[in-house]
Amino acid sequence: MADTDPDALEREIERTRAELARTVDAIADRVSPKRVAERGVAKVKANAEHLVSSIGDLVGGPTTRSDTEMEGEGRYAPAQSMAPVLIGIGAVLVVGAAIIMMRRRNR
Repeated sequence: MADTDPDALEREIERTRAELARTVDAIADRVSPKRVAERGVAKVKANAEHLVSSIGDLVGGPTTRSDTEMEGEGRYAPAQSMAPVLIGIGAVLVVGAAIIMMRRRNR
């Protein structure tokens, strides 16, 4: 049977309103352009860190402080050798983008 107690009904209505407000706030936060952009930036950063780590592993192998540290200077040898690799990757991307843009412009 349905509750006919007005106080109980009011409490149930208030509880439902509060739950609905939390749900609406969560949805608004999830679809907020600012939050979407923040999640996108975080994902790109994570992917970039993973890519750099992978390239570092390919170029110089995994680095540990004990076996790659230069004498007392606190620098790592593979990090120094990664710069040309990253510059090369950037150059390839720029040339590829330029070729694609020229092909689209000629259509």
